[in-house]
Amino acid sequence: MLPLFLLLFEGLLWHGTAPQAPGPWSAGEEPLSFHILHIASFANHSWAHAEGSGWLGELQVHVWDSVTGTIRFLKPWSRGNFTEEEWRNLQALFQLYFHGFTREVQAFATQFQLEYPFELQMLSGCTVHAGNSVGFFRGAYKGSDFLSFQGNSWEPSPGAGIPAQNVCRMLNGYRDLKELLQHLLEQTCPCYLAGLLEAGRAELERQVKPEAWLSSSPGPGHDHLRLACHVSGFYPKPVWVMWVMGEQEQKGTQRGDTLPNADGTWYLRATLDVEAGKAAGLACRVKHSSLGGRDIVLYWGGHPPPPPADLCDFHGHPCHAARSGLLLPKTQLTPKHSFS
Repeated sequence: MLPLFLLLFEGLLWHGTAPQAPGPWSAGEEPLSFHILHIASFANHSWAHAEGSGWLGELQVHVWDSVTGTIRFLKPWSRGNFTEEEWRNLQALFQLYFHGFTREVQAFATQFQLEYPFELQMLSGCTVHAGNSVGFFRGAYKGSDFLSFQGNSWEPSPGAGIPAQNVCRMLNGYRDLKELLQHLLEQTCPCYLAGLLEAGRAELERQVKPEAWLSSSPGPGHDHLRLACHVSGFYPKPVWVMWVMGEQEQKGTQRGDTLPNADGTWYLRATLDVEAGKAAGLACRVKHSSLGGRDIVLYWGGHPPPPPADLCDFHGHPCHAARSGLLLPKTQLTPKHSFS
């Protein structure tokens, strides 16, 4: 297994001597990361399946096609500042890696006390924040932390037991491998990440305002309602949705997973179970970077006091005809049931 890793990492280092990467991408202060996820499933000593993917944060930008043995680029800018020739070399190395990794794990499974069936998960990449980069490599066995690469050595995860200790002991005996991996994580990865962010700047910096609407269904108890606040069509992914009473956040708010829409935007639903007679006065508040600090507020039932005159004329409509979709400063509530 080790010679294959060495070939892979040596080949990846071709980019380490390339011209300096573009300057730092400065859209906000949040840490930025790129990572490769490799999942290998082993049913027995003769059957295995592997998947590979590349991620910019929570956005998938590459997938490994295990049938054709090729890298698929999911975005026009997924190549970053790597050349076509460099990607062809990298693809050939990954072909060797995926094939060899499966074969070697099956050959050494008994020696390292890996019990079939099992799944191995490898997560490797780098995070860049405020001009500083940190590389990482973590491995899991059957869904539990197994080992990691820290600084310039392999360390077994707490509770991983003797198998992880034995694997780390063997890997730490290969100084060249550790140096190559350290170079890959600390130099090659940040270089690629910088080029990727620059190439994808137009899409990554786009802002799409959300739409929001309310609905209800019978609640879990007698004479209860389940209020639902639907928020859709927003980009980027981070969003804050909460049921409130005045300025008081309702701790019973349940938020589902943020799900992708077909156009690359996102959808989220937040629910609140209440007694039917106590729903009046509740509102759903939505915060998103595209709104410029002017929250969307959807008021459930009833009508709060009229907003100030300057807000009534925000869309050129009189106060009594205020439409859904009015964006309000955070201190204002208005009766709305949809956003258009």
